[in-house]
Amino acid sequence: MSGARAGVIPALDVLARAHADAAQPQAVYAAADRALAAAIGHRLFTILSYDPDTALATRLYSNLPEAYPAGGSKTLAPGPWTETVLDRGEPYIGRTPADLQAVFSDHALIASLDCQSVLNMPIRWRGRTVGSLNLLHAAHWYGPDDAAACRPYAQLVLPALCCA
Repeated sequence: MSGARAGVIPALDVLARAHADAAQPQAVYAAADRALAAAIGHRLFTILSYDPDTALATRLYSNLPEAYPAGGSKTLAPGPWTETVLDRGEPYIGRTPADLQAVFSDHALIASLDCQSVLNMPIRWRGRTVGSLNLLHAAHWYGPDDAAACRPYAQLVLPALCCA
């Protein structure tokens, strides 16, 4: 029995417990921010919803609202990033400023926030991408192990994203 308790990941527990808070969906979004800052690390963290029928992405949460306020929306054009994250539901890892410049039109704003790498983790439901967690940090910060570690957090955000 004690072995099972030793396997509890405190950051995941914090995020799971946030679902009981009445102040939804912000309680879950803020808990995801704190949990992922502790578990993986980020300088900028946003949560986007995505409507696959209209290709519209809407920012639901940002830890830096002055630069990236919640509520902004944009239509996403097809390309390597959308094919990876939205169509195939795979994480995108950009390790350098050049990687970010290749896929993000706002790469200059990203760079101004001292962010040079990204991990975009899709939030999936019934075979479709309905949103993403977006973590940005120093160059070469993220790798495949971080993507695997991030996936449970993304899926724990799903109820707040869908039920809000």
